[in-house]
Amino acid sequence: MATLNKFTKTLSIDEKAEIKEKFIELDANKDGFIDLHELKDALNQVGFKLAGYQVREMIDEYKGKQLTAFQGKLNLEEFEALCLDLKSKDVASTFKTVVSKKENLETLGGMSSISSEGTTHSVRLEEQLAFSDWINSNLGHDKDLQHLLPIDSEGKRLYLSIKDGILLCKIINHSCPDTIDERAINKKNLTVYREFENLTLALVSSQAIGCNIVNIDAHDLAKGKPHLVLGLLWQIIRIGLFSHITLDSCPGLAGLLFDNERLEDLMKMSPEAILLRWVNHHLERAGISRRCTNFQSDIVDSEIYSHLLKQIAGNDADVNLDALRESDLQSRAEIMLQQAAKLNCRSFLTPQDVVNGVYKLNLAFVANLFNNHPGLDKPEQIEGLESIEETREEKTYRNWMNSMGVAPHVNWLYSDLADGLVIFQLFDVIKPGIVNWSRVHKRFSPLRKFMEKLENCNYAVDLGKQLKFSLVGIAGQDLNDGNATLTLALIWQLMRAYTLSILSRLANTGNPIIEKEIVQWVNNRLAEAGKQSQLRNFNDPAIADGKIVIDLIDAIKEGSINYELVRTSGTQEDNLANAKYAISMARKIGARVYALPEDITEVKPKMVMTVFACMMALDYVPNMDSVDQNNHNSTANNSN
Repeated sequence: MATLNKFTKTLSIDEKAEIKEKFIELDANKDGFIDLHELKDALNQVGFKLAGYQVREMIDEYKGKQLTAFQGKLNLEEFEALCLDLKSKDVASTFKTVVSKKENLETLGGMSSISSEGTTHSVRLEEQLAFSDWINSNLGHDKDLQHLLPIDSEGKRLYLSIKDGILLCKIINHSCPDTIDERAINKKNLTVYREFENLTLALVSSQAIGCNIVNIDAHDLAKGKPHLVLGLLWQIIRIGLFSHITLDSCPGLAGLLFDNERLEDLMKMSPEAILLRWVNHHLERAGISRRCTNFQSDIVDSEIYSHLLKQIAGNDADVNLDALRESDLQSRAEIMLQQAAKLNCRSFLTPQDVVNGVYKLNLAFVANLFNNHPGLDKPEQIEGLESIEETREEKTYRNWMNSMGVAPHVNWLYSDLADGLVIFQLFDVIKPGIVNWSRVHKRFSPLRKFMEKLENCNYAVDLGKQLKFSLVGIAGQDLNDGNATLTLALIWQLMRAYTLSILSRLANTGNPIIEKEIVQWVNNRLAEAGKQSQLRNFNDPAIADGKIVIDLIDAIKEGSINYELVRTSGTQEDNLANAKYAISMARKIGARVYALPEDITEVKPKMVMTVFACMMALDYVPNMDSVDQNNHNSTANNSN
């Protein structure tokens, strides 16, 4: 792309980020492309207000000269090149202000002591307001938060409210219940140090549920850096909203399948795509011919929302279509939101957010509607549901991959790994440079996509063999087909290799760390601290009560464990309570633990190994962010 190379230097970091964000929002089916017929809307979103005839001429030129890699579509690189070309021609003199001075955006100077002079970050005030309102509504009753809530109506105190870490821990538990053991949260006698412990606990726990926290540390949160706080809050809230858009939580989703589809086809869809289908399902049931294709331009007139609310509301809710009698769009949106309030679902949106088509907030609004009023008939029997419900192991692996910052986001292991692209990114994190990206098909042609995806999967298996993975009986076809057993076997080895690679790099001995050395380190650490616990191996039944993990945490950070909270009866209930406390306390001291309490009580050797390995990493360096940052940058540079 000559145009891209020519003008790259004229594009600021924030402008590039804005273009990428809008592209992702417009890419409704998440295939990496936007259709040319969406071009006018896409250009409008990033500040290029072109006349219809200008856009049509542009589209004709693209089609006539075949300037795109795929007929009728643009990928991100091509869209970025087009924007740069337009900017260089000064087509939109306001483009430079689109990020810094757009309505509802506030520009902040670089807040870090190492920020480049002149660096700015744009803060979306509508997100600040929406998240603050959501927090007030959902956590305002919590007695531990009375000193922080409610946040003011403009959300200006949001960043100060995050500072002691308690609120952030509570938000995580609201989105993913029981992620953090409340006993691990410092709630009284809050010194700067104890607040920092809470922030570390929240940050590492957010990673464990699938948030990508590269470039964020506890110091950033303590300083209340708005763009980082809002970014993290959106990830946490989004995970919570989307966690219920599953067949397990809502079996009625099976009713959204078309005649020629199976449950597996539903699992392959992103939560956004499922929500779109849900909206259209209710529009059809309401006898409305209009359909929703996105949560931006399609919803600005409130018509789709009005019919949706009317359809999902019970007869006694008194929801009506009065909004459609109002011609002014903002007034109409307000009346529509008043109807949503009757369903206790006005969260996230102001009338202006509807009229402006703010993607994140409209997506959150619809997800919240779905979670509270799905309006779907539960099928009497769903064949094959048991075989596709996400297991605890699958969820842990999915969260780990998403926390690595892979793209696209992994929603369902077997479909989202079937083209090999996520697997390549993980390989590149484990051993930077191992992937020869020129061999990888990053985009798939319509006629050869099945073969190209299979070639990717075959190459992924080859890379596993280079890393000495045990891949007997596993072929690229198995990954491409989504074979559960064999795919999980590969993912586990990827996670194991990642964990051990971190240890090896931190140890800096030149030799790979093996499990035997981890066991030896655990026992040495316990003995040095005068603990009675000892670990034989990762199958040791003594692990089940959680005490070995608890003692090790106290050995690493003396005095961190409150032993009055540790239970000694040996019952399953008490063992689980100990394991929950152990996992949260491990995260509180900074260990990047992905395992769940049940992995300890059931003595799952694979996950138990990762727990001890992550704590061993703390002995080498207290902060693994620099290692993760280097890995992330390498992956991003190679996969783009």
